[in-house]
This record gives sequence, C-alpha cells and structure tokens, in this order.
Amino acid sequence: MPLITRIDEEIEKRSLLKHPFYKAWSAGGLTLDQLSGYSREYFQLVKAVPRLVSNLGSFSNAGPGMMSQIQGNLAEERSHIEPWVRFAGALGVRRSDLEGYAGASGTLKAVGTLDKLTRSSFYEGVAAMYAYEKQLPEISRSKIDGLKKHYGIESGDATRYFELHEEADVRHAALWREMLSGSAVHEGRVLDAAVGSLAAQNSLLDSVVEKYC
Repeated sequence: MPLITRIDEEIEKRSLLKHPFYKAWSAGGLTLDQLSGYSREYFQLVKAVPRLVSNLGSFSNAGPGMMSQIQGNLAEERSHIEPWVRFAGALGVRRSDLEGYAGASGTLKAVGTLDKLTRSSFYEGVAAMYAYEKQLPEISRSKIDGLKKHYGIESGDATRYFELHEEADVRHAALWREMLSGSAVHEGRVLDAAVGSLAAQNSLLDSVVEKYC
C-alpha cells in the first residue's frame, strides 16, 4: 500500500472531528467560557505553526523549488495569527490576556511534540504537517457552522481564521502530499511521524477538555 494512502487512513481513523470536544462544538454542547478557554489554549499551536513550517526549511532535502513553496506557506501562517486573535476577541478574550497566557502543561507538551517531529528529518516533518493540515479545511467548516448555528457567533472577526483555513490548507496539504510522494526511504519513520502528529493534536484537545470541561 502506498505510504500516502497509509497516512490518509491514519488521518481518518484519528480525525479530530471524532474528538469529544469537537463533537460537542458541532452539537452546540459547549459554553462560551469553554470556547474562550479553547481559544487561549489552541493559540499556543496557532502561534507555533510558523516555527513548525520554518523547521522544514532547515533541511538540505528542501531544494530551491521546495524552499520557495515552504517560504510561501510560512508567510501565510504568520499572517493567520492575527485572525486568531480576532476570533478570541469575538469570544470576549482580550488580546493582552491571550498573548500573556502561557498554556497548560498538556498543551505545551503537544506543541513540543509537533516541534520535535518537524525537526526530526525533512520527510518526517512533512508528514507531521500533512497530518495536521489535511484535516483543517473540513474542521474549519465544521467550526464555522457550529459557531453560527449553535452559538449565534457570526461576525467576520469570529469566522475569518476558519474561512482562511478552508482554502489555504487545501493548498498546503496538497504541497506536503506532493513532497511525500518523493519519500522512498524510511517509510516506517515517516508514517510514525504522521501518527505522532495526530496523537499530539488529539492530546491538545484532551488538554482543553481537562482544563475547561
């Protein structure tokens, strides 16, 4: 079975949309305080994503063509931090509180795992990012629908971050997928990196549940 097919199967099996927190979001089962807590916790990953992408550019495997595309992704990810700040603001979280929050231990451990994976090797890092961004368009649409349907949150500030990721991460995931097609060595380690990324993402949501639910 091709490596990318095996990774896609793991993504489906460990989809974040199956996590109790996102299922509660989609069903209208969260309070505004819980959504606000989530916005502070998940911000630890949002602001780390540019670093994760930048890590991939440090490997010699990234030739000029790949490097140019990675730099394009990096610029986009940096520009997505402010829309998250505005999303949190729409939930009542002040910018100073968001930016001053350090994150729960479980959250920081999950983000640290993703950072480590993107530093392990080029293809392991690509697999970790693919496992992260492949899910985001569908997750983003689910979040927008939930905010509007169940919580009456419809402002552009509240939904812009997710609207951006509905489109951008289709492109980003396609790039990582293309790069993975060139990985013919250490397939076991590459698959393990994708699984590790999925586990870390689920662990971050576990951290949210533990602290706020």
